[in-house]
Amino acid sequence: MILNKLIELDFFKNLSKVSIENNIECYVVGGFVRDYFLKRKSKDIDILVVGDGIFLAKKFAAEIDKKIKVNIFKNFGTANLKYKNYEIEFVGARKESYSRDSRNPIIKPGSFRDDIDRRDFKMNSLAVSLNANNYGELIDYHNGLRDINEKIINTPLDSKLTFSDDPLRIFRA
Repeated sequence: MILNKLIELDFFKNLSKVSIENNIECYVVGGFVRDYFLKRKSKDIDILVVGDGIFLAKKFAAEIDKKIKVNIFKNFGTANLKYKNYEIEFVGARKESYSRDSRNPIIKPGSFRDDIDRRDFKMNSLAVSLNANNYGELIDYHNGLRDINEKIINTPLDSKLTFSDDPLRIFRA
């Protein structure tokens, strides 16, 4: 399924161009995609980068407006910026593991699939490609779209693991 309407914002084409020029995969993920299907307006955009999210955020900002301030959070390997009333966050694909005595994850670089699998809910594991070979294509490994249509909140992985890793997810559900 191609979602041209979801990625019609001009800066998605700019971001795709920058990622292609730098041989970096990137995707729109999470709440922005979920809210599109729920017909809600969203100003928060998460960009999943297979590689260095901070690097891509800086390159993207330089491409669209050199005056944009990129906020960097090295501990989490993320960066964000504001553009045209949107909050855009860039995060490198990662794996997370938790120890029993802390809600703070141990973060390691990971693949696209690792990152999608670590998401809190199936509806937040939806992704839309910004890559040349499948620009605008919906990726739905966990049937998140079905959950949205059926009004179900479910986890991509075993719910006991998901909720024990981060008990606040129970309240968010």
